[in-house]
Amino acid sequence: MVKTAVVILNWNGLSFLKMFLGKVADKSVDTDTLLYVADNGSTDGSCEWIEQNRRDVRIIRFDKNHGFAGGYNLALEQIEAEYYVLLNSDIDVTDGWHKPLISYLDSNPDVASCQPMILSYYNKDHFEYAGAAGGFIDRYGYPFCRGRILSKVEKNVGQYNSLIDIFWSTGACMAVRSEAWKKSGGFDADFFAHMEEIDLCWRFHRMGYRISFIPDTSVYHVGGGSLPYSSPFKTYLNFRNSIYLLFKNLPEKEFSRLMFTRKVLDGIAAVFFLLKGDFRSVRAVWKAHQDARRIRDKLREKRKAIKTTGNKEPEGLILNKSIVFEFYIKGHKTFNSIKMKPGS
Repeated sequence: MVKTAVVILNWNGLSFLKMFLGKVADKSVDTDTLLYVADNGSTDGSCEWIEQNRRDVRIIRFDKNHGFAGGYNLALEQIEAEYYVLLNSDIDVTDGWHKPLISYLDSNPDVASCQPMILSYYNKDHFEYAGAAGGFIDRYGYPFCRGRILSKVEKNVGQYNSLIDIFWSTGACMAVRSEAWKKSGGFDADFFAHMEEIDLCWRFHRMGYRISFIPDTSVYHVGGGSLPYSSPFKTYLNFRNSIYLLFKNLPEKEFSRLMFTRKVLDGIAAVFFLLKGDFRSVRAVWKAHQDARRIRDKLREKRKAIKTTGNKEPEGLILNKSIVFEFYIKGHKTFNSIKMKPGS
């Protein structure tokens, strides 16, 4: 069994593979680390290009697109390693980028997952939307990061150069203890893509593990590689999956209390889309709520399964108020301006 397996999930990402795969391989593969590309049924010649150009990369092929969650679940079933590092195909890495992550997991057996600093590939002195300097969530299911609150991305001036525990590590680049992955059951494939890593990390917390941000290493993320940030389908997945997340992981009475406010907030978001003439995103928000309601019985069964693994809730890692209110009403547009204390 190899110590570390770096696994890139690819779906018609040939252009990104040509840009970044060679550098990832050169800066990752050694006696302790293997590099895999799990291909989600690409039709753009991705696998053929890898075979011709990168013989140091192992390929796992699927006959169709299983989504981010399902694709990684299937891929990691076939890989024996002490640690998995899930890496997006649209990421540029730095020298020794994964070693601080693995070293931290070695030294902290109670940590299930950790992430590096995620910076923008095109604007390298700024954080990148998907993960920045560590992920958190508010009580209504809206995620945010140190370095990124809603749509506001901060410039990196060293304000988050501290090793801390976080609520979730980004799926763009996350190192995961394979033992914890297997015990948790991995990603929930019903999420398909987006927020599956938040759901996984919530389960890690319930199992008594910690999640950490490691400031000693960074990677550069293009972002929107598979689905552009403006995609209505991405909007749909983000709204639907955050409702899935709450329903699965909260007691039903608490979920019911929160949902009125959540519906109001999502309704306001839909109005903003409407005012911009983005009718497809309006429909995406509406469809997200409809589809989340249809799957509630299935989610109830999943909630029951989570309870059997433990009931530890992370303290101080969930904002006990609305990040939307903090951002738009109070004008708190940086993480350091928000009080994260329980009950604040």
